[in-house]
Amino acid sequence: MDLLQALRPECCSVNLSAHDKDAVLRRLAELACKSTLIEPIGVERVYQHLKEREEQGSTGFGNGVALPHAGIEELEEFVVGVAISPRGVDFGSLDRKKTRIIVFILGPADARGDHLKTLAAVSRQVNAPRVREELLKAPTATALHESFARRLGGQEEKRDKPQAMKLIFVILYLEELLYEVLEFFLEQGIEGATILESAGMGQYISSVPLYAEFIAFMQERKNQSQTIIALIPSDREQQIVRGIEAITGDMDTTQGAMVMTMDVSFHKGTMKMM
Repeated sequence: MDLLQALRPECCSVNLSAHDKDAVLRRLAELACKSTLIEPIGVERVYQHLKEREEQGSTGFGNGVALPHAGIEELEEFVVGVAISPRGVDFGSLDRKKTRIIVFILGPADARGDHLKTLAAVSRQVNAPRVREELLKAPTATALHESFARRLGGQEEKRDKPQAMKLIFVILYLEELLYEVLEFFLEQGIEGATILESAGMGQYISSVPLYAEFIAFMQERKNQSQTIIALIPSDREQQIVRGIEAITGDMDTTQGAMVMTMDVSFHKGTMKMM
């Protein structure tokens, strides 16, 4: 999938006018339908797909950026667009700040792998302060498209020194949460992680006669867990934890999930798998 080809100049705007999130989604659907690939699908259907995805959890991840996205069965190619809201809009972002940069991604419903790669590539760019500043300064839709295309083409922000990182462990006892957390990671630009299959202590103490009858009442799936291990930027630790809790619920009061982080004094290599 060619990301530069997917970024459509006709789907870019520097003057997105909308007073709330729902109005933004409808305006994005209208913008997307300027592409000949999306036009036959229609504004209403695109809007409904974007809305359904937002109902699963906000795609506004902070720093004034949102990445609404959806898979659509009729689509055979990806369409990416960028819109700037000059005044900003409440998109339900993790940091509660108004969203000004909105990048939408629409692709084939069965192209999940390419969809995740696109999310990761776009997120990696808009996480860079210099990129966000450059996009916000674009005077026209053409300049906005050219600026973002240049960034997606490989010109990433240069760092004066390596970024401080932390190792995060996310332990989940409900498998349906795993894919939501992984999608959230990709939206945050976290492209690599290791997932360990593990088991809770209930699986082992169930063989102890004293506890066997009690453990029998537990659902078997609650004894199985997945542990996600990934590197995250230290300065975004709390933001990422809040995003995980938006999926799992408050981990201080809800069972079935746990998160912890550790300082990393040295790391080399990557867990990137795509």
